[in-house]
Amino acid sequence: MTVKVAEEWLNACAGCEISVVDMGERLLDVLKLVRFVHIPVLMDHKHLGQLGNGHHIELPEADVGILTGGIKNEEHLEVALEMRKKCKTIVAMGTCATHGGIPALSNTYHNQEILDRYYSTETTDPVSSYPGEGIPALLDRCYALDEKIRVDVYLPGCAPHPDLVFAALAALATGTELKLPDKSVCNECPTFRQGKGQLSQMRRFLQAPFYKAPDEPLDQMRCLLEQGLLCMGPVTRGGCGGNKITPRCIAARVPCRGCHGPVQQDGNQLLDMLNALASNGIDIQSLPEYTSLSRFSGAHGILSPKGK
Repeated sequence: MTVKVAEEWLNACAGCEISVVDMGERLLDVLKLVRFVHIPVLMDHKHLGQLGNGHHIELPEADVGILTGGIKNEEHLEVALEMRKKCKTIVAMGTCATHGGIPALSNTYHNQEILDRYYSTETTDPVSSYPGEGIPALLDRCYALDEKIRVDVYLPGCAPHPDLVFAALAALATGTELKLPDKSVCNECPTFRQGKGQLSQMRRFLQAPFYKAPDEPLDQMRCLLEQGLLCMGPVTRGGCGGNKITPRCIAARVPCRGCHGPVQQDGNQLLDMLNALASNGIDIQSLPEYTSLSRFSGAHGILSPKGK
């Protein structure tokens, strides 16, 4: 039996949808098992009817509904609720959907501050009102999907590796269980470690070289965190490298930014990383930037405006 799949993006950049396309020829294998009844990146299907004359968002019924992006305005919420209503299984795809992602950094500001920042500049006069006609109203903050609707399957990543996307779609199509890595990026990192207790302060990523040459074997490059670079590997779920295993950021010789979210779905990367640094005698005040500890996981109330 062919599995019907509907897909939508909310408060996101469409990078997750590109991962679907990046499966390449494997997408043809997926299409033998599933039938997409709604997916903006591949087909034209309007929310309010093809003529745009509808009054409420309507999406087709499906066995599986895939949602990318978090929920920041009333339209995002309406689409998410409609998907939940029409789909038997909901997949939160990408870290924006699972933990808020980059858009959830906005949770450190009030909506008024955001509007003031983007509709006014130092060279213009303050505006008394903002565009509103036909524009969905903002919610009080950026939410992960499971804060507003029930989620059945989580597929983190910014964006999820095409290998993981293929594995997820294949599992959903065949009715098998999708098993994600349950250990941290550090468990997959090939760099070598000299041990704890040799570092007291952090430094900026752009300060001084931290590897001998661009083609230096990764197993000869010292752990970036031990070199004083803020690497989120200890508190980030592994699996971002797909079938190649090696974490994608580490493969590019840059510190892990934490895009795969916490190791456990309900984890707190910010708190866990602060604890890890403090327990190793590292001065937390030396952190280059504080919000980078939850750069991709600011939903679930982890980030909030100053003074709240």
